[in-house]
Amino acid sequence: MTKRKRPGSAGHKPSGHEDRNRAPRGQGGPSFQPRGAQRGHKGGADEAFLYGFHAVSAALHNPARRPQRLLLTRNAEAELASQGLSLGKDLPIQPEILGGDEIAALLPPGAVHQGIALKASALPDLTVDEACEGASRVVVLDQVTDPHNFGAILRSAAVFGAGALVTTDRNSPPLGGVLAKAASGGLEKVRIAKVTNLVRAIDELKDLGFEVIGLDGEGEVSLPEFKTGPKVALVLGAEGAGLRRLTREHCDILARLPASGDMRSLNVSNAAAVALYELSRRV
Repeated sequence: MTKRKRPGSAGHKPSGHEDRNRAPRGQGGPSFQPRGAQRGHKGGADEAFLYGFHAVSAALHNPARRPQRLLLTRNAEAELASQGLSLGKDLPIQPEILGGDEIAALLPPGAVHQGIALKASALPDLTVDEACEGASRVVVLDQVTDPHNFGAILRSAAVFGAGALVTTDRNSPPLGGVLAKAASGGLEKVRIAKVTNLVRAIDELKDLGFEVIGLDGEGEVSLPEFKTGPKVALVLGAEGAGLRRLTREHCDILARLPASGDMRSLNVSNAAAVALYELSRRV
């Protein structure tokens, strides 16, 4: 595979603090807009709980999880039974039957729990090599902090066949209930590696044979027109700030999504979905 390096400073001078919300110049594609920071939850809510049918069902079926406490309403119990999961027989833990308000009191305010919540062991810590084993598509997140965006990206990764996700240990959301609900089961389907140094992780991906493509509204190539290798790592930047300077410089190429409408910006999770769909068409 031939590694493609982006032009030097004469072509485009990157900045880690550029505003990705502005319309790109010339023929650039969509940039990313922030969803806004997740407000901290107050009170006695236990954010270690996963909640919602898709998130909890996927976690119950994940052999890497050890369930510790399962909460159900009677309606949720009937729904699980309709899916072939009978209490005391098919479930790995004996559930507690509670009212919906009782479950809600244990969760963050406004959590849409659908009558089901699960406390389970954390997902295993994986290295980049472990997470990416057998994967041909990998997502790399450069300090994406919003749990809704992060979860939506995981969901798209699971749908479009990205087997792994690499993210920063700091400045990324906890892999808890809010994120899991947004991922709709994707948290259990995509292997995740949290790293302390993203640039070093990108170099590891290159050593593993991945072509590293940074998604940027002012990228020098259009992603649909760009011929990729068999193994691709797609790098997406933080809401608003975009890719940091060192991250940009270590990508093999910066690519944009084409835009034809009057609006020329996309939320980072929407941009990830479009780009992952495009890459999935080439498999």
